[in-house]
Order: sequence, then structure tokens, then C-alpha cells
Amino acid sequence: MSILGYLQRVGRALMVPVATLPAAAILMGVGYWIDPVGWGGDNALAAFFIKSGAAIIDNMSVLFAIGVAYGMSKDKDGAAALTGFVGFLVLTTLCSPAAVSMIQSIPEAEVPAAFAKINNQFVGILVGIISAELYNRFSGVELPKALSFFSGRRLVPILTSFVMIAVAFVLMYVWPVIFGGLVEFGEYIQKMGSIGAGVYAFFNRLLIPVGLHHALNSVFWFDVAGINDIPNFLGGAQSIEAGKAVVGITGRYQAGFFPIMMFGLPGAALAIYQCARPENKAKVMGIMMAGAFAAFFTGITEPLEFSFMFVAPVLYVIHAALTGISVFIAASMHWIAGFGFSAGLVDMVLSSRNPLATQWYMLIPQGLVFFVIYYLVFRFTITKFNLMTPGRELAVAGSEADGQDTNVSGGEKQDVAELARQYIAAVGGSDNLTGIDACITRLRLSVKDSAVVDDALAKRLGASGVIRLNKTSVQIIVGFVAEKIANAMKTTGPVAASQSDAAQSAPAAQARPQAVRNDLPTLLTLVAPVSGELVALDEVPDEAFASKAVGDGVAIKPSDKTVVAPAAGTVVKIFNTNHAFCLETDDGAEIVVHMGIDTVALAGKGFKRLVEEGASVAAGQPVLEMDLDFLNANARSMISPVVCSNIDDYSGLVVKATGTLVAGETPLYEIKAKK
Repeated sequence: MSILGYLQRVGRALMVPVATLPAAAILMGVGYWIDPVGWGGDNALAAFFIKSGAAIIDNMSVLFAIGVAYGMSKDKDGAAALTGFVGFLVLTTLCSPAAVSMIQSIPEAEVPAAFAKINNQFVGILVGIISAELYNRFSGVELPKALSFFSGRRLVPILTSFVMIAVAFVLMYVWPVIFGGLVEFGEYIQKMGSIGAGVYAFFNRLLIPVGLHHALNSVFWFDVAGINDIPNFLGGAQSIEAGKAVVGITGRYQAGFFPIMMFGLPGAALAIYQCARPENKAKVMGIMMAGAFAAFFTGITEPLEFSFMFVAPVLYVIHAALTGISVFIAASMHWIAGFGFSAGLVDMVLSSRNPLATQWYMLIPQGLVFFVIYYLVFRFTITKFNLMTPGRELAVAGSEADGQDTNVSGGEKQDVAELARQYIAAVGGSDNLTGIDACITRLRLSVKDSAVVDDALAKRLGASGVIRLNKTSVQIIVGFVAEKIANAMKTTGPVAASQSDAAQSAPAAQARPQAVRNDLPTLLTLVAPVSGELVALDEVPDEAFASKAVGDGVAIKPSDKTVVAPAAGTVVKIFNTNHAFCLETDDGAEIVVHMGIDTVALAGKGFKRLVEEGASVAAGQPVLEMDLDFLNANARSMISPVVCSNIDDYSGLVVKATGTLVAGETPLYEIKAKK
């Protein structure tokens, strides 16, 4: 798995604890509304709400440890969450100032200040990742009978405790270096004036994913390097009189955050909502509205930022850069407002009467401009690069694996989780399986030895064919549920190999002979889905298609960019990389249009979807758009199969096309009814 792919896994796992943050934002927002002056000090009810919300915000690090451990675990078991919590307690206790003082035999006053900041998001995420990896690796281990009580899931917290001792030992020497480097960096950019304020703001946002922004904030906000921006600003007239504050200067490390938190991020939330898939928009609206309200009213931005920082890192870098620009502009123009909590509406109103606030009202038109910028930039970037922001992703592993679904090949309802276990057994068990992926109708599996794959069992499970590409690569044709089965396989625990004697070492799925009577009734006539040259199916450079294991049909070498529906029906599936789609016609035929060979490896580049899953389309209606120049230069082959995957439900098909085809016009082939 690539680094980006791993970060996206972390990002999806982070959505577990992030889902608690809107609750914190609402609770604290209500409290600040009740008592905007005393911040809970003058009203018991306000204090009740504020403290309730703070209980969540102040413990984000441990929530991250638990949530990441749970979210990245292979079976989403509560034991993984417990492991994350145990790991966090051990690590933060060993790296606390008191423990470091005792372990290193030095006075607690001499312990580096960095250890007072050890309870942060970075440590929480680190612990969560390590705990999840340990859980995934050791939760199935069986110990000797005398120790059997500690086998499996019970073993993992014990192992995690010992591993965290080693991690704590490393952090005792590494953490002060990391923390000290950030302080030195802050002292350097302090000398750069307004430009330095913008640079600080850029790195402030950039460090949030690992929780290290607190170290940087302490330099500019809390007198680590002589700046003390927040206390001096809140001191107002007293700070001016004492010579600790300068009008137009004090607050420049805070002011430019108001346009971003109150306006920019809500603009991003609107773009994310509008880019979500139609079926997900209602769910995304709730998340984005809560996050936008939290950012605007209280300045709590985590619900929005964590919703895209890992699944679409490029957006987060853009967000950090725009924050830096905003803070630079406000500092340069001396548009100053400060905050005691964060840069939301409450703090803006409270700071407006502070004598250090200068032209603070100009931050509002600046914010309106940034709302437009964020909306346009985020929407363009999401759609241009097909980023998987909330609501655009397909179902992830575990979301559907526990339900019932239809096996398209066999037409029977089967438990997908159980089906996944049986397919693992068919390929030689977990010990033989080294990688799991899926294309539109087939499982793409990496194995240690393809010779042990049980073809007979796979076919009894509903597979229409097994293709051995080489000694370590196998493809099993299972129909439109391939992705769901693959996702379920990824979250299935250890499975033993099947005990059947039917395992074969010879390639399966030979081409089915075509002997169809032309005088049989024609059930359906398909038109060419793309303009180009007709290619016989057995000439497709892919064994699964050429052998007709996926289904019967023809192929086309495209000459035009637009791919249309070959018949009227419903688009039941568009692969997340947009290189293929499945169409169920009104007559029940299941048509697979697969543009190119191994184009799934291009990760969506060169393809753009024009309709969404579930859409009803007419014959000839555009479904995909291709960048043919890019695809011809980068794809293994652009020969594109168009097959009927459930052709066994009919008598067969008769090819009608020859030579050059025109999309949406040239008859491609007829599907014949049963005799």
C-alpha cells in the first residue's frame, strides 16, 4: 500500500473520534451564548455546558488513540479500542514530567518543558496506529493450553503495553528535539513581521494533523519567545500602559484567523457538500452544517478540518496556504482582533471593545472574500482531481459486509461476510493470500501459490471462472458484488484452506462456444457505447475477458472520448476509478462496459463520470468522458470489452457490427431469448 493510501486509511479511522466533535462545539457554543462575558464564570448553567463540551475537546488525544485503533482494526472489534486506550495510558504516563524525572534521576524542575505537552493529538494518532497494527497481527494468535486464556484479543493489550514502553523510551530522547526545533523555528519567523505572521499561520494549520501546532502556538501566544500575544491582547488598556502591547501590532498572530474560521471553512463545507454523491448529500449536509456552525460561531474547526485533511491532503495544504495569506493580509493592514478561546463570532464580538482592536470590522469583508475563494478553489480541486472528500467515497470495508446482498452470478441472496470467508478458503486460506483487490466483476488476488486455488469450490460459491495469471496472481469472476466481497475479505480474520480435493493447477474458464440460432426472438439490441473499431473478444489482451469468463460480447478500440449507455436501463455500478460501469437493462441483462485493460491502475486519471450510480439512462446517453491522449499513452491497452455478464440466462448473442462503429448509433449485438 502506498503512503497516501495508508494516510487515507488513517483519515477514515479518524472519522470515528471526529464524529464526537460537533457535540463539543454545540455544547460549548450554547454555554458561550448564555454567558459571553464570563465564559461560564458568571452563570452555572453556562459553565455546565462549557465544561461538558470541554470534556471532549480537552481529551481529543485519547479519543484519537481509541478511535484510530478501532477504525484501523481489521474487524472493528471493541478489543482494538481497548488496546488503543491501554497504549495511550502507558505511553503518556511514562513520558509525563514526573515519570521522566524519576526514570532519568533528575529534578522535576529540570525536565524539558516538552514533556508537559506530551498529551497531544500526535501521540494519540501514533498510539492508535501502533495499537491497530498489533491488533491486526496478533489478535488471532493461539497460546499453549496453559496460557490459553490470554490468547487472541486478550493478548494484544499485554503486547501493546510492552511495545509502548519501548516507544516511550524513544520519545524521551526524540520528543524534546522535535519540540525544541519548533520553538527555534518560531523565534526565527518572529523577526519577519507581517510575513512571519503569515508563515506562522501556514505552519499552525499544517501541524494540526499531528497535534504539534501547540508547541508552535506557545511561541507566539504564550511568552515562550517574548511575544505573549493572547494574554497581552486580553489585557487591553493595562497591557498598553505597562508597555507590553502595541496598537496595530499586538494581535497580529490572531486576527487573520477570523476570516478563515468564520467564513473560509464554511465556504469549503459548502463545496464539499455540493460535490458529494446525490445519495450521500443528506448525510454530508448534517456533518458540514454542524462543522460550519462550530467554525463560525465558536472557532472550533476540527470537525471540518479532520473531515478532509487525511482523505484529501492536497486540500489541507491549500487550506494552510490560504490561512497564511489571510493572517499576512490582516497583519499588514493592521486589521486587528484577538481571541481568548478561538477565532469565532463570540470572540470577535467580545474583542471589538478592546482598545487593542483596530479596524476589526474589516475582517468581515475580508472573510466574505475568503468564503468565495474557499468555495471556488475547493470545488474546482475536488472535481478536477476526483478527491474522495466526505460523501464522494464508495462504501468502505465493513460498512456493508455484515448485511445480505445478491450474488449476481448465482442470483441467490448470500451473507457477504460468510461468502468472503469461503472465497478465502477457496484460494488456500489466509496463509496463502497476500493481497486483495477488486475490479468491476472480479476479485484480483495476490497469492503465494496459485496452484492451490480450489476452482471447484469457487464455482460452487457462484464464480463463473478462475483465471491464473501467473504463480502469484489469481482473478475470480464473481459478478457485480466483487468489490463488496473484496472489502469483506479484507476485514475477515484468519481462515483455513478448504479441504476439497478439487483444487486444480490448470487454468480454468475456457471460451464458451457460440452457437446461437439467428431466428430466435431478439430480446435486446445493444448499440456501440463508444466510437471506434470492432475487436473480437478473443483478441482482448486479458485472459478473463478473452476466455469469456466475465461474459460474452465484443470489444472496441475507441477513437472518441465519449462513452454512452449501450441500452436503456439503470447504472447499477460505476467503479470508483471511473474506468468501467455496469448497466442493468429493462429486460434484466447485465452489461459490463470496461474501458481499456488494467486501467484501474491509473487511479481514475483520464476518466470522468457524467452520471452517478443509480441513474436511469437512455440508449446513447453519455456516461463517461475519456482523455484519450493520456489513456493511449499510459494504459496497457485501450481495447474495451462490452460484455453481457449473465449471458447464461439467455440463448446467447449474435454480433451485428463490423468495422467502424459510431457511439449510440451502430447496432453492436443482439441478445437472444431462451428457446
